[in-house]
Amino acid sequence: MRIFKKSLSNELISTAGGLFLILMGIVIAQRAGYLVRSAAKGWIPNDAITTLLGFNMVKFLPMILSLTIFLSVLMTLTRWHRDSEMAVWFSSGLSVSNWIRPILNFAAPVTVVIFLLSFFVMPWATQKVEDYRVQLKSRDDLASISPGVFKESNGGERIYFIEGFDQLGNVVKNIFVHTTQHQKTGVVVSSTGHRDKVENGDNFIVLEKGRRYEGKPNSAEVSTTEFERYALRIETKEVARKPSSTDTLSTEQLLSSELPADQAELQWRLAIPISALILVLLAVPLSFVDPRAGRSLNLMFALLIYIIYNNILSIFQAWVTQGRLSSLVGLWPVHVFFLLLAFYMYYRRTYLLPIIPAFFSYFWPGNWLKAQPKT
Repeated sequence: MRIFKKSLSNELISTAGGLFLILMGIVIAQRAGYLVRSAAKGWIPNDAITTLLGFNMVKFLPMILSLTIFLSVLMTLTRWHRDSEMAVWFSSGLSVSNWIRPILNFAAPVTVVIFLLSFFVMPWATQKVEDYRVQLKSRDDLASISPGVFKESNGGERIYFIEGFDQLGNVVKNIFVHTTQHQKTGVVVSSTGHRDKVENGDNFIVLEKGRRYEGKPNSAEVSTTEFERYALRIETKEVARKPSSTDTLSTEQLLSSELPADQAELQWRLAIPISALILVLLAVPLSFVDPRAGRSLNLMFALLIYIIYNNILSIFQAWVTQGRLSSLVGLWPVHVFFLLLAFYMYYRRTYLLPIIPAFFSYFWPGNWLKAQPKT
């Protein structure tokens, strides 16, 4: 028995580690691609990609961990079925009820981490993303300029091009500014410049030793002016903060609120660790491999169950938010349905009788709850 538990635990941990890295890589690649495209279109500055990517990964971490432990149990037991290791353990006197305790020992710590992330870390990361979004939108034109990239001002009256900054970002080099004001088009070029802030709080970019070209559209007349010092006021804008959404509220605020939307969000956060534990139990009967079917058929079916489970949870959350479903009922019918589905699948494998006492004995050990091997 000790060899069996050690072998199962080691393979579950190694499989989970590999799956976690793969899933993290997939999510990082997807989110990084989206953020890079947003930066290329000018929706976000280039220097914000890393920060936004970090906060997004924290938000997705509970779902990644949930999928990791589900697939790790499924893939481990599927390999044991496929390579006839399961038959060896069955012939040595072990029943499927003996798999429950080591699998729950593996999943329980991860479920606790998912619970903490879902209730405390995920809303914090969501709030930080919103704060950072407001901070980015309220930045002035010069702060959002990337070296070597043309940047249009917030009002669309200027186009900036700066070849480079110093290490502190205050001194700029080789500046090009295209302006459109009072039906006149102007171009200002300068080799150096710096930021300046006056007493009333206005920001200026001060250009030194440059030239200004000004003319009217569709006209050949152009005036040229050389200057020693030329100041351009940098426009700033105030960004109205959106009202706090339910996913940014802390768990303490949700617990003290009676609004349907807040109650729905609270139950959604609780649903993430509960669904992770139920999916782990579902993975045991799903791991059975039919020799006449494809090897990946059970994996495809398991992923389909995972998608359906999460989508139904989202539907019930929307119903609670809209007031169409009582918050007392909440998302619990979904959990009960999939838990009953798990017991039905055990029953289909004729494992139901030894499984029930084995499951409950994990939480309430006692002689009257010990699982008896099936004969």
